[in-house]
Amino acid sequence: MSIAEPIPVKKSGGNLLAAISFTVTIFLSATLLFFVQPLFAKMVLPQIGGAPAVWTTAMLFFQLVLIAGYVYAHLLTRYVPHRLQLPVHVAFWAASLAFLPLAAAEGWSYDANANTTWQTLELFALGVGVPFALLSANAPLLQAWYVRSGGPSAEDPYFLYGASNIGSLLALLSFPLLAEPNLGAEQIGTIWAGAFVVFGALMILSGLQTSSRSSATAEAAEAVKATAAPNLREVGTWMFIAFVPSSLMLTITTKVSADLGALPLIWVIPLALYILSFVVAFSNRQIVSPATLRLGAIVSIGICAILMSGSVISQHAPISALLFAPALFIVAVQAHRTLYNRRPDAAHLTVFYISMSVGGALGGVFNSILAPALFSGIYEGYVTVVLAGVLLCLMGKTRMTPRALAIALLSATTAFLAFDMLPDLLGIKLNVTLLFAVIIGFALSLAVLNKHPVAIVLALATYAILDLTGAAEDHLFRDRSFFGAHKVYDAHGKRLYVNGTTIHGSQRVSEQGTRPTPLAYYHPGSPMAQIIKSDFGKAAERVGVVGLGVGALACYAHPGQTWDFYEIDEMVDRVARNPDLFSYMSECAPDSKTHLGDARIVLGQQDFTFDILYLDAYSSDSIPMHLLTREAIELYRARITSDGVLVFHISNRYYDIAKPLARLAENLNMYTALQIEIPENLEAGYPSNVVVLTPDKARFDAFLSNERWQALPSDGGPIWTDDFANPLSALRMFSD
Repeated sequence: MSIAEPIPVKKSGGNLLAAISFTVTIFLSATLLFFVQPLFAKMVLPQIGGAPAVWTTAMLFFQLVLIAGYVYAHLLTRYVPHRLQLPVHVAFWAASLAFLPLAAAEGWSYDANANTTWQTLELFALGVGVPFALLSANAPLLQAWYVRSGGPSAEDPYFLYGASNIGSLLALLSFPLLAEPNLGAEQIGTIWAGAFVVFGALMILSGLQTSSRSSATAEAAEAVKATAAPNLREVGTWMFIAFVPSSLMLTITTKVSADLGALPLIWVIPLALYILSFVVAFSNRQIVSPATLRLGAIVSIGICAILMSGSVISQHAPISALLFAPALFIVAVQAHRTLYNRRPDAAHLTVFYISMSVGGALGGVFNSILAPALFSGIYEGYVTVVLAGVLLCLMGKTRMTPRALAIALLSATTAFLAFDMLPDLLGIKLNVTLLFAVIIGFALSLAVLNKHPVAIVLALATYAILDLTGAAEDHLFRDRSFFGAHKVYDAHGKRLYVNGTTIHGSQRVSEQGTRPTPLAYYHPGSPMAQIIKSDFGKAAERVGVVGLGVGALACYAHPGQTWDFYEIDEMVDRVARNPDLFSYMSECAPDSKTHLGDARIVLGQQDFTFDILYLDAYSSDSIPMHLLTREAIELYRARITSDGVLVFHISNRYYDIAKPLARLAENLNMYTALQIEIPENLEAGYPSNVVVLTPDKARFDAFLSNERWQALPSDGGPIWTDDFANPLSALRMFSD
């Protein structure tokens, strides 16, 4: 199929009311579409849990329903007479009203013994499936209707896709920045339902603009429909082009989150840039020349390739994030502009959008499902940058010359050696100067190969292979789960277990095979150790620990005590119980049980009563919000004795959750104390912040009798609940 040439925009005339109504309608539809995803997920999080598999399945659900909506729009415009299309779509909208306001289906409950994936799909389908499918169909459907409206540029309605993506971008940014910090989920849901009704009225107004058009306009639309349909090769090309920026966006999000921590907005920024690239690319106005955009994309691909390297350590994560952002945007604009230039006639736009959505969904499937299963590290980044290079081959000659071959191999080899060998030869660490030198050198080398895209692909593939085979660390264990990359290695006489940037625990290598001494946050003088070593701790009959780590706390267990561990990631339990890696569990609590799954759900299904319940799920770079609400604390309180203690380990680089805990304690008539412990050096242990909550005044007074514990009063701020929680307010940059 030939590439559709840009159609001149009509400068005047036409049905301006149609242009306005269609633009506003498609804008509002996209805003509602992107708003409902985080909104409904927030609503049902306490019921289904916070496992990454749940979130992956939820995203898969939205992608699949998006495709279904596009298919519905295609079938409606292709096989239903035009005069009936509006009534059919209005009936679909009216049926969607029955699902408002949004809520989990009545009577639905989670079954821990059933398949979580199918339960998640069922929960989302029953709660939001119909309204989401209706909204998903609007982008291609309204554009197809606009062809008949007689409005400006009716022959080429793709400009409306820009309005759709602006609405998506607005929703993406406004939910975490404006809605969530100020309103509860129920209030947001009510506003969303009202906006959905307004959308229906606007959709009807827009549809009437087409049904009332003249016969000449209808004949023109039928003439466009008569053009040749796209062949399978062209459809496959659209899907491949859409796959590349989708996968790259997800890869960069994973990479930055692993290196820098899962801060709020870290996932929003790449997605916002990805959506913004559609706005720029699907426009009749071209900001830069194709040649300049292509050159920028080549340089950006080179930057991404270097930043994917395992040699770029976490200390350079902020620099990497700053470089990744513009690189992703430029590559995405180049890919989406290529899609725009290959767009079909308006009669086939529904097939075009189906192909795009399938390609984007395949990017999600590859990154979220296949990559964790296939790779032990975040290696999908190399696959994506190589495919981005392949994408260049669609837009230029594919010849290869001996000179281009030599430049490709030399640039890749030089970049690898500069990272892998030069620091050792010079006796220096990989510093910022060397990092920028390698990035600039490699990117410029690829720019020289502008007219030789095959050589660019060869350079990218060569660098990836060299880095993966030559720069690998000496790991005792390396694998990956839905929670990220896991690795165990020895350094400076200690064995470390790291998941992303979070150190789950450590043990002295010399104590392997013996009863080890707890280290890091759990050293003998730490607040958590103080509690279990006290007379109260020794007298405790049952102890619960949410967040297993390497099981260091188990070595404080006293004879006759029952210890229960709760861990959401099966791989963590496997590592902790492997005596060849760590011996805390095998030596100190071999008969203890690990309850796998989301702790809030599992605890809710049990009737255990603990004297001490440790909650050690908040020290990673992100925090599970559903484990920090009033409903969650009420559950924990119900699982301890009348004089029992909840122990929250809240050491965190980015969040300060002491204040939310103090407010919750006051609201639930509990007493709370805080200890901030700073050891003399890291050999003695890691600094830790620990908060205790207890319903018993005497127990609280016993803590305060130790001068290391201080009462933690409430500041009277808002209470976090399942309906309302503002994670941004807990960021240290805002709370200090």
